[in-house]
Formats: sequence, structure tokens, C-alpha cells
Amino acid sequence: MLTSSHAESPLQTINHPLLVEKKIDLIIKRDDLLHPTVQGNKWRKLKYNLLELKRQQCQSLVTFGGAFSNHLYATAMASKLFQIPAHFIVRGPHIDPQNPTLRFAKACGVNLHPVTRIEYRRRHESDYLAQLQSQFPMAYIIPEGGSNKFALQGCQELAQSLPKSDYLCCAVGSGGTLAGLLSGVDEATQVLGFAVLKGAHYLNAEVTKLNPCAATKTNWQILSQFHDGGYGKFSAALWQFCQHMNHQYHLPLEPIYSGKMFYGLWQLIQQDYFPRGSTIVAIHTGGLQGLDGLRYRQLI
Repeated sequence: MLTSSHAESPLQTINHPLLVEKKIDLIIKRDDLLHPTVQGNKWRKLKYNLLELKRQQCQSLVTFGGAFSNHLYATAMASKLFQIPAHFIVRGPHIDPQNPTLRFAKACGVNLHPVTRIEYRRRHESDYLAQLQSQFPMAYIIPEGGSNKFALQGCQELAQSLPKSDYLCCAVGSGGTLAGLLSGVDEATQVLGFAVLKGAHYLNAEVTKLNPCAATKTNWQILSQFHDGGYGKFSAALWQFCQHMNHQYHLPLEPIYSGKMFYGLWQLIQQDYFPRGSTIVAIHTGGLQGLDGLRYRQLI
């Protein structure tokens, strides 16, 4: 069972002819192995939110996500493990009972509340949140993706657990993981975020909004050229790369988050982006449940 002081996830070193040729050490933080279900950055973000829920003596939690959301999947298991009644506001007007993510959430005892896409867009509005608070009294509200100031504490801990490196890489969806890493990483380490969605330039502002200290730091950037078509989209070449890394290095990847980051990182290594002798730490943020959703939709 997860506890607030869980054991650290392992490190994996990749040995590949390309890395030998470029004289680069690549170390992977296998946060996908933190827990069979509450994996990676989802647990990092949930940890201090759940402690805050307990501190406030809330009786339940409310959160948001799409029908195949990694955040909803991880939060469903966390709510079951810690016996916290949960309400999920799900994007889309109908619940597909065969959807593997939502079926799992239902099995964990979560209450699913489908809403229209128009209503879902209001998830950040204070009056809508007040309405939910009155609908679910004594509930603790966690934002979509889990990214808030409490999430940053868990991601800061992740940074502090890592070995010394010249570069630290992670996938970026909402910006919360990157914002938290910046609070725990050595100033000499360059932090590279790989945006998984199109038109991601706004994420720079999101990161500084979540972590105001980021505005004065010069050791980070978000790379927006590796989205591979946009959020939830991926090419045959990317999926082939994910399968190769699994077969060759026992590194399971999905092509929505970590797969995009590793594929982008691989291209940068090929292009001599990193000086010879560099040490790179890349974070596998989990999300492997997404593969079931892709199979269900016959996308892989």
C-alpha cells in the first residue's frame, strides 16, 4: 500500500551504441514503478493534496478529467486505498461503461459525473468551483491533472531524490511536474520539458504561475516541437520507437506522455544537442494505463 513516505522508485541506465558514440550517460527515473496503479507524477501530485485533505478534515474529494485520464485512474485507486469517497467530473455528456479507465474507477467505488464539454470548460472558474463545493459539502477539490501548490511539493521531492546530472527531462502536460522539479533541482542542471500538446507556448506562463520562482530561473525551457501531431496523437514512427524501447531495454512506454519525451530526447541526442560527456536524467512519469485506452479505441 502507498503511504505518505513511500519507497523511492528505481533508476535504470540505458546502454545503447548511440549513447556510447556520443559519450552520453542516460539514467531513467522509473517513477512508473512507484506503485502498480498510482504511478509516477500522479502520486507525486496527489501525495500532499491528500495530506491537505486530511488536515482540513474533508470527507471526500472532487476532481476532473477526460474519459481516458491518467489522473482519474490514479486518483480512483488512491481514493480506494485511503477510503476517501471520490466524485469525478468527466468531460463528455455520456459514460461509456466499457471504457477501461472509467470501468476501473467505477470498480474502485468512484462516483462518475459526466458533463458537457461546455460545462467542463468552466472547471477553473471560481463560481463553478463554488457551485461544486455546495453540491459536495466537505469535499476537497483537486484541479484537473492534480497541478496546484500541493502537487509541487511532491514533484520537488522527486527532484531531490535524483542523482546529479547536467540535464533533467520530463514530459509536460499541465506544467505542474516541471514547476515542482524547479524547486528541488540543482541550479547547474538544465531542465528540459517536452510539451505533449500543440501550441504549448502558454505553458511557460503556467509554470511561472504555479511556481513564481521559475520567473527568475534561467535553467529551464519547454520544447514544443515534439508533440507529434498534438495531444493524444502520435505517428507510426513514435509508436514503433515505444515498442523498440520496451523489447530492447524493458522500458515500457505509451505514446502520449513519456513516449513523446523519450522519442524527442533520442532525436536531440542524434542531433548532438547535448555536449559530449553529458549526464542526462529522464523521468518516466508513468501513465501506462493509457495503453489500455489506446487498444480499446483500436489506435494501437
